[in-house]
Amino acid sequence: MRLLAVTHGPAVQPELFGDVAVAEGHSLTGWDIRYQGSPPGGFDAVLVFGGDQNVGEELEHPWLHEEYEALRGWVADEVPLFAVCLGAQTLAHALGGTVAPLPVQCAGFLSTTLTDDGASDPVLGSLPRTFDALNANAYGFTVPPDAATLATASFAQAFRAGRCAWGVQFHPEVRRDQVLEWFREERSPPRPLDELAAELDRELPAWQELGRRLARAFLAAADG
Repeated sequence: MRLLAVTHGPAVQPELFGDVAVAEGHSLTGWDIRYQGSPPGGFDAVLVFGGDQNVGEELEHPWLHEEYEALRGWVADEVPLFAVCLGAQTLAHALGGTVAPLPVQCAGFLSTTLTDDGASDPVLGSLPRTFDALNANAYGFTVPPDAATLATASFAQAFRAGRCAWGVQFHPEVRRDQVLEWFREERSPPRPLDELAAELDRELPAWQELGRRLARAFLAAADG
């Protein structure tokens, strides 16, 4: 398959998802929407990753409008789509959900549970019914109208819209140094970095195995 990876900065790349896609023989084209504009068509599936931008910052980041339009088009055309963190938030917003700041910024692992729809989903159903998922976000989304809620923690974690568009708030694609870099750049990190590093050392290897499993499940669904 020909995959398009929409990104929003150098620290939010496909990472483990890219490794799995290439290992399975798929081609992966990166597209930094901040500079390259509206994403091109003609791809078999699309991945949209995170960023430090937010829904509601369209004056500062006018390319967000292009992203919303592209997301609506992919959903309408039933192009398989998997969106992570900011990508899930822009997808939720584009389809009529809401995106707003969380009461507390997340930086670490949250106990997450699949709903019944999630357990039977061809992609999210590849995960255990309950798992600890890495979150790194200050904003959350509400599930769009007519979309299925697939996973929850203290707030919505995953949904499926249409036939083949998935959005997840958590980060299944990450590497250790990447996560630490996100918070090292903040003036006031939400928790001490040495504490976060210790948690990553304990939890990340198992989480990365689940991330690879999720990537393979999406690719299989997209190729089906």
